[in-house]
Amino acid sequence: MQNLPVILVVDDTESNIDILVELLGDDYEVMVSLDGEGALEIAQEDDIDLILLDIMMPEMDGYEVCNRLKEKEKAKHIPIIFLTAKSDEDSIEKAYDVGGTDYVTKPFRPKELLARVKKELTMQKLIQDLQQTQKELQELSVTDPMTKLYNRRYFSDLSLELVELTKRNNHELSLIMLDIDKFKNVNDTYGHDVGDEVIVDLATTLANEKRKTDIAFRIGGEEFVLLLPNTSSDGAEILAQKIRKIIESSAVNLDDNQQLKYTISLGVSIFNINKDIDLQSVVKRADEALYEAKETGRNKVCVQI
Repeated sequence: MQNLPVILVVDDTESNIDILVELLGDDYEVMVSLDGEGALEIAQEDDIDLILLDIMMPEMDGYEVCNRLKEKEKAKHIPIIFLTAKSDEDSIEKAYDVGGTDYVTKPFRPKELLARVKKELTMQKLIQDLQQTQKELQELSVTDPMTKLYNRRYFSDLSLELVELTKRNNHELSLIMLDIDKFKNVNDTYGHDVGDEVIVDLATTLANEKRKTDIAFRIGGEEFVLLLPNTSSDGAEILAQKIRKIIESSAVNLDDNQQLKYTISLGVSIFNINKDIDLQSVVKRADEALYEAKETGRNKVCVQI
């Protein structure tokens, strides 16, 4: 069942509310409040798509209600259409000044009101879709599409921030660099589709086994990096060994009921506050440690501080 847009009607006259509920009820879910305080509570507790707000109410008029709604994080983006018998220019101007998106005078014409409501909800949907698209584009710009881990670009950007934070707070920062052993043989023997499955399998293991504060990146091909804030080289080596053993003992299931086993090699290094300016030297040492792991047998962890 499709969820209907939710409209909150705020009016101190029950007959007006009855008319609006009758008019809107077939196409929208309608919530009602007879005063401003009730409207504020509903807007804070429920997901409201649009508010129809009377101006002339006792204790708290519509202008004040609108002002207070705009101060609340959850409610500040809800569009508000003012409904009122006040039609002078000053009242209309004030309605827009306090944050109203539209203004309909009483007695309203039903078709006009429905058109205004539909227009406002359509506009809000377009805005939400645009915001979602922008969010997705932002995620794409920092995410590797195959593995869903962060990409090399984001590694470069985030590493600058982490280094500054590490220096400022005199914390530790470790780095693990890893890649898949004899990955070319996997591609040559089984094809690139299977090679992609192996890469995704490793990425999934990294995402599952890293700690909440650790950050995983795919920096190219079968190469990955883990950044470990507040972690010593010993702590980084323990995690690296854990990941290595998990990969060694697991396998990728192939379509023909076969299993492909593979291993990884890992290099560990740590940011030295006294001598390292940025992460480039740390990456270089981790890469050298990874090379050592490859040259001395693969499927192992080497550390270079």
